[in-house]
Amino acid sequence: MKDIFEWKRLLFNDLPYEFLFEVGFRTVIMFTVVLLTLKFAGKRGVKQLSIFEVVIIISLGSAAGDPMFYEDVGLVPAIIVFLIILTMYRGVTWLLGKSKKFENFIEGKTQCLIEDGQFSLASFEREDLAQDEFFAELRLKSIEHLGQVRNAYIETNGAISVYFYDDADVKFGLPIRPQLFSLKSTNIPKSGIYACTFCANTQRLEPTSGKCSVCSRNEWVEAIKSKRIV
Repeated sequence: MKDIFEWKRLLFNDLPYEFLFEVGFRTVIMFTVVLLTLKFAGKRGVKQLSIFEVVIIISLGSAAGDPMFYEDVGLVPAIIVFLIILTMYRGVTWLLGKSKKFENFIEGKTQCLIEDGQFSLASFEREDLAQDEFFAELRLKSIEHLGQVRNAYIETNGAISVYFYDDADVKFGLPIRPQLFSLKSTNIPKSGIYACTFCANTQRLEPTSGKCSVCSRNEWVEAIKSKRIV
């Protein structure tokens, strides 16, 4: 019975076994070219990559991959691609240093997401950042509620920078621990200080349903005032 799969074609694409040595040679050459290109491009740490640098990495990966595996892709064209990418990178970084408008267009601006324990709604809505994702970033910094946060910024590289209140200045804030945040409701069961789940504004409410004085939403969760424990 004939095999369902043509294993030689599937595994080697009908190429001779000796081509494996060529694949190894191509991989060593292209790996070295990638390493040298990133070195001369002044690559920063992975967590500090800008949008443009991510594009560079993707481009380099694509240019390096084909000559590693395809015999009909020569090494010289791939190396030329690397040289062009490196030249473009140097040109763009030069423009970034010369033009503030171009820098803002390519890199973006640092945006304030939390101001005095509340969301900066205009900035938050402009960023492609879900509330759950943002809360997860804050919890990784041992933040229990937004009343502990004086300011939070999203940097141009996507990192979240946080500045805290002193313990004596911590105020009531929106809890971001899932088991507390999930208790949100449009009904106020008892008098107390509550936090709007949309904008994090805190205000004292009586047992009734009420609208937020900042965003006019009506979903609340009881605010907490615990100090930050590191």
